[in-house]
Amino acid sequence: MPAARPRVLYVTDLAYQARGRRYCDEDIFLTSRLRAHFDLALCHPLDAAALMDGYDVVVVRNSGPVLGYQQAYDDFRAQALERGSRVYNPLTGKADMAGKQYLLDLTAAGYPVIPTVDSLADLHLLPPAHRYVVKPRLGADSLGLRIVPAARLDTHAGDDVLIQPHIDFAHEVSFYFVDDDFQYALYAPDPRRRWELKPYAATAADLEFARRFIDWNDLGHGIQRVDACRAPDDGLLLVELEDLNPYLSLEALPEEDRDAFVGAFTASLSRFARGAVSAV
Repeated sequence: MPAARPRVLYVTDLAYQARGRRYCDEDIFLTSRLRAHFDLALCHPLDAAALMDGYDVVVVRNSGPVLGYQQAYDDFRAQALERGSRVYNPLTGKADMAGKQYLLDLTAAGYPVIPTVDSLADLHLLPPAHRYVVKPRLGADSLGLRIVPAARLDTHAGDDVLIQPHIDFAHEVSFYFVDDDFQYALYAPDPRRRWELKPYAATAADLEFARRFIDWNDLGHGIQRVDACRAPDDGLLLVELEDLNPYLSLEALPEEDRDAFVGAFTASLSRFARGAVSAV
């Protein structure tokens, strides 16, 4: 008898309207390829907790910011941890999966990240700036992000926000990893058009920068996106480390690079799923 194929519950919100991106197209493409290797079903994030017991692995992909269904996500997470469900990405992520606290932690540890504080009392720890970025501690997808003149910062600060200096960067660049393996990089040449992306030839120094954050997160399995900006001194600073459900911008890749990513994702998910099947 042939071995049973792993059963995968793929969590996505095909109706989510993202600014400048079509999440649904990416997941339609990915699931069309994954079906060759897994018994696969799609579900909305609000249904994941009720359905996950029937599957070997739950894959959380383009499900949109969990702020829109925070209680349901918290319930799903708690139940998955209690039952020992295998979730891809694993729920041990220390970056965006757990909120924005990591920006404070990495700042304090001296990592190359946009300097971040969470109170006006610590403002002196940041380089002086004419404008500041104020973002929710639990923000995602730029929801609630504001750029505030220094003179008005005190009216926007609070217990639930983070404060960063506004940096006039040359461009943003993202590095995409499957497990610990670098896959590709994309950048936005025009800072005003974040999602008009082009392939980027990452240098050895770029990859050394990105790998510091992959190593720090120590996720083991899954897809991560390291978002950075090119500062005025030509160095890179971390903007975000996406370890929950990073959008992949596969449409910006040449076909051969897109196929290579699908191959890496499939192999990673297969290894992860075999662990679930062998544990039964």
